Amino acid sequence: MTIICTICARGGSKGVPGKNVRPIAGKPLIAWTVEQALATGLFDFVAVSSDSAEIRAAAATAGAHLTIDRPADMATDQAGKVPAIAHACLAAEAALGRKTDILVDLDCTSPLRDLTDITGSVDLLRQTGATNVITGAESRRSPYFNMVERAADGTVHLSKPLPDMVLRRQDSPACFDMNGSVYVWQRDAFLADPRVFYPDTRLFEMPEERSVDIDRELDFLIVEMLLQRKLAQAC
Repeated sequence: MTIICTICARGGSKGVPGKNVRPIAGKPLIAWTVEQALATGLFDFVAVSSDSAEIRAAAATAGAHLTIDRPADMATDQAGKVPAIAHACLAAEAALGRKTDILVDLDCTSPLRDLTDITGSVDLLRQTGATNVITGAESRRSPYFNMVERAADGTVHLSKPLPDMVLRRQDSPACFDMNGSVYVWQRDAFLADPRVFYPDTRLFEMPEERSVDIDRELDFLIVEMLLQRKLAQAC
């Protein structure tokens, strides 16, 4: 069985300029994810897709087997990530010389993941036979209890009210925040219909402390602190 990993990293970032190559806890941000992918021993090929030569160079230095020049139309602020993943998958297969069975995409802005989060997500896909697996952490807010929506007239209402009022968040249906850390797909199903949610999508749950995604400067500072703590605990 062939498994490949894609890592898609744009050069442009408004929230944290240059974040994908910015040093964090001793190395460029993207290096953390490339090294994690390699360390799992799962992948026949690790490919990094970017419109930035600087990011591609940092990824190659970190050990990526292939760096892909992402087309400009897939690297705009409005472009979705899924088409870039599909493009990277096909480029990786062409370089590898064979088709993959399982496709894994890792987001380089989520370096707090453990190797077990990657391997566990792939195991869940194999065990269930699902089309894909996403990762997430238990949500702090619930649409059934304390998440509201504002109507056009300015009034607010519960996002998803139930027939019987939920008096405690713990009694509401479990809800999760997607953390964007790990995505796993059955390759053929994904390329036939590239998307994130299918009728049988499964979720691999990760703890909150490994689910911080860098989108703002504050996120960067929090992730750096947690990475440094993780490194200190490993010593």
